[in-house]
Amino acid sequence: MLIERIVVGPLGVNCFILGDRGSNEGVIVDPGADCDKILAAVGRFGLNIKYIVNTHAHFDHVGCNRDVKDKTGAELLVHENDLALLSRARSSAKGYGLDVVDSPAPDRYLTDGMTLEFGKRTIEVLHTPGHTQGGCCLYLRNEQVVITGDTLFADSVGRTDLPGGSHEQLIASITEKLMPLPEQTVVWPGHGPSTTIGREKKSNPYL
Repeated sequence: MLIERIVVGPLGVNCFILGDRGSNEGVIVDPGADCDKILAAVGRFGLNIKYIVNTHAHFDHVGCNRDVKDKTGAELLVHENDLALLSRARSSAKGYGLDVVDSPAPDRYLTDGMTLEFGKRTIEVLHTPGHTQGGCCLYLRNEQVVITGDTLFADSVGRTDLPGGSHEQLIASITEKLMPLPEQTVVWPGHGPSTTIGREKKSNPYL
């Protein structure tokens, strides 16, 4: 199993390239910026990208959706509750003095409990609203890894002061969907370093 983190864009988004070495099928999670860097990594690993998945639709996580989809032909997935954010990603970026290319519409919607297969690997989708209404985490049970987007960070949680955010909802999502995972599960957030479920149970001041 390949899990490659590429930090992209001025906001330091963690883009992930997941690969099943047996089949060379892969997944790109949150291609937010630096499209050439992401695509170069895909080529270096010799992957055929099956899915592009957005954990949520803030502009810094979706800026390369179009370029990566055009180059790979992969299926784009995002939760339906974030469609409005996806459609205004470019205008949102301009508010920060940045520019991103408009994203194409998703091919399918992420839903709570759905699974995505690539090679012999399986991603379980956990809908975790709070940072955005369509926020999702991606759990690879056999690999003991969860990609949490901007829901949970090392020693922190996602901000909830943006449109569609709810602190109470976010904490409920983390408590109900993430904290029950095995303590050894490695957490890869949308920004910053990795952590584990066990560490966050013990030390995260927001929990």
